[in-house]
Amino acid sequence: MNRLIAAIAFAAEKHRHQQRKDADASPYINHPIALVHVLANEAGVEDETVLIAAMLHDVIEDTNTSEHELVRLFGQAVADIVSEVTDDKALPKDERKRLQIEHAASASRRAKFVKLADKICNLRDLASSPPADWNAERKQAYFDWAKAVVDQLRGVHPTLEQIFDEAYRSRLT
Repeated sequence: MNRLIAAIAFAAEKHRHQQRKDADASPYINHPIALVHVLANEAGVEDETVLIAAMLHDVIEDTNTSEHELVRLFGQAVADIVSEVTDDKALPKDERKRLQIEHAASASRRAKFVKLADKICNLRDLASSPPADWNAERKQAYFDWAKAVVDQLRGVHPTLEQIFDEAYRSRLT
């Protein structure tokens, strides 16, 4: 548990000035905490490496954190998972989204867990508190894209997949 607490502290420091895109501009750190909650408390994932990677899943993509830094602080296994779920921000957004779908099926089992939890949390957030400037069509497009990613992950964790399906259905409410 000490490594997980260290990862929470590290992520909180790295994301300290970031906010989510919801109307309330909630603190970004709530997002990785939500992933860990989904994995540990809803899906029963006990793999500490997966939980740490979930906590850190956006630090390379969204902060000045390097893969080398993650290896040094949290080990190669954590860094590998985080790298697998990290988008290349140098690419256009549509290309990054396309690559997520394309690469999902070949991701490691642990990376698939993190990716499933990420999509679950994003759909839940979008359903409950969407960005103010997102219309219904943009929300639906995001839900459908997330489902296209998750459809490539199926077969890895039935409980996470069921939780995703419930979140996906929430778009109708």
